[in-house]
Amino acid sequence: MPRHLFTSESVTEGHPDKLCDQMSDAVLDSIMERDPFGRVACEAIVTRGLIFVAGEISTECYVDIQDVVRNTIRDCGYTDPTTGFEYDSCAVISSIQEQSGDIAQGVNIGGAGDQGIMYGFACRETKELMPLPISLAHKLSRRLAEVRKTNIVPFLRPDGKSQVTVEYEDHKPLRIESVIVSSQHHPDVLIDKVRSAILENVILYALPKEMVDKNTKFFINPTGRFVIGGPEGDTGLTGRKIEVDTYGGYCRHGGGCFSGKDPTKVDRSATYMARYVAKNVVAAGLADTFELQVAYGIGIAEPVAVTVDSHGTGRIPDADVGRIIREIFDFTPQGIIDRLELRRPIFKKTAAYGHFGREGEGFSWELCDAVDIIKKEAKV
Repeated sequence: MPRHLFTSESVTEGHPDKLCDQMSDAVLDSIMERDPFGRVACEAIVTRGLIFVAGEISTECYVDIQDVVRNTIRDCGYTDPTTGFEYDSCAVISSIQEQSGDIAQGVNIGGAGDQGIMYGFACRETKELMPLPISLAHKLSRRLAEVRKTNIVPFLRPDGKSQVTVEYEDHKPLRIESVIVSSQHHPDVLIDKVRSAILENVILYALPKEMVDKNTKFFINPTGRFVIGGPEGDTGLTGRKIEVDTYGGYCRHGGGCFSGKDPTKVDRSATYMARYVAKNVVAAGLADTFELQVAYGIGIAEPVAVTVDSHGTGRIPDADVGRIIREIFDFTPQGIIDRLELRRPIFKKTAAYGHFGREGEGFSWELCDAVDIIKKEAKV
């Protein structure tokens, strides 16, 4: 196969869109702590000096949305009024109503909360069975936040982005072609100092040395200045970074976002289930690359279709894999919630640095605990 390039991006927790995702999921977690059966669909928009929270919430508990929002902004690092956006001085407006009774009547009997198409994916490029470009992009973004919070690079500010291009040969990662890192910074720091600090403490620290060579290109704050950032410079919105949340564009995406949605919404829960199944199929050795599509109709419990694709890497026919996973796994909304224990306040953690590939963080959909039964049913 000829060589080819593939690129994925990530953003830091201080990016305006990710700020909104975290606010939406923080509201969800606050309700789940008090009412695990609450129905939540919470969206946020942020701009200079203003946050607007809206959605449909049906619950028996009370949550101080303004307090939840301000704490989330503070935790992301917006604590200095001189930066143009600060947790204590911004305005917070909310407009919340109950979930539609027309939707609830289908969910109450165990049906899906909406129609939709969800995808799960796994491959052998990393130990977490994730595509390498998105895995590396997340590492860079997390490191940007880490060096800021620990004062290793104290002049950085919360907003930032990363992008990694990997060169492939015969569908295997060969080397890193290029890296882009952009980070908001203090206005008094010269660009040369910003670039050298990020190169040494973020890029060369986080990337695997064996993937970097003399031809790898580094672009750090390419415009030369990134002082105006966060909500002061860019409006943010819940659900606008869906490829950052999943596989970095490496596989197909159904279109729905995750943040702010309780687990009766299959946009979220069925995508988690699809990742769980795909990861266990690859871990069981049935394929090196595996993509799973699950489709639902509103108010209908069972998926209307489950489709698998091993991209030619399968050890057994795809039709057999599809039959096996339908026999082993319950894809109804209630079956997914029970299997993955989704009535827990775990969602705010997912809202930055990706929902997948994060082992050891309590994400049940990242467990490989179905490998043995898959092997047994597949007779491998």
